[in-house]
Amino acid sequence: MTNSWCRTAIRLLPVFGLLILAATSGAQTRPPILEQIAKTYGLDSWGQVEAIRFTFNLQFPGVNISQPWEWEPKTGKISLWTPFYGFQKGIYVRSELSSQPDDVKKKIDPEFTNGNYWLLFPLHAFWDTSATVTDQGTHKLPVGQGSAELVSVKYPAEGGGYTPGDTWNLYVGKDNRVEYLLFHHGGNLKPAVVSATWTGYKKAGPLLFSTEHRGTIDGKPLHLFFTDVSVKLRGSDTWVKAE
Repeated sequence: MTNSWCRTAIRLLPVFGLLILAATSGAQTRPPILEQIAKTYGLDSWGQVEAIRFTFNLQFPGVNISQPWEWEPKTGKISLWTPFYGFQKGIYVRSELSSQPDDVKKKIDPEFTNGNYWLLFPLHAFWDTSATVTDQGTHKLPVGQGSAELVSVKYPAEGGGYTPGDTWNLYVGKDNRVEYLLFHHGGNLKPAVVSATWTGYKKAGPLLFSTEHRGTIDGKPLHLFFTDVSVKLRGSDTWVKAE
């Protein structure tokens, strides 16, 4: 398995703009369930969050990746751990990405954003007002028994980002928690389809996280999961561990 394919395998999602929380004015009317989902994952308390730590882990045939990150949402500061240099505090600020070296712009930031979206996508779906969100009613789950509300989040084919035209189909339970995801890349990009469970729910302070995703990536077995998730809240120096 080549290193370039490993990097491609990591980037499973849309990345629009340079700021995670950037929004587009004049967005279309969105279904009420989108805000309900975001509130379940901690939307109303997001202003209390000073920093988030997490380790993004990805395993499928030929690939075994584990990458720790630290993110300060208010400042946009990103820190990471690397095998060669250990923990690198404040390696870059997202609002200053254009002035960073190519390895930061083309490799580190896309990989951070990928992990960040997988960890916090129910919030990003609400924040990313460029996306078209539709409530498609009750549908059978893609695997196993049962049914859930299908909420489709589709990003525009034009307008920037690494993978425009991507669609996240969220299967949402009655408790407004995502139970399953079907992800489709726009265009002819690979991997084209990711299918995964959303389980392993844990809370850190006011935030809810799904830490366990099992399924397939273009038909190959996939295990994407998070470890060492913790949150630092406003006015405290203590890290609250997700449990």
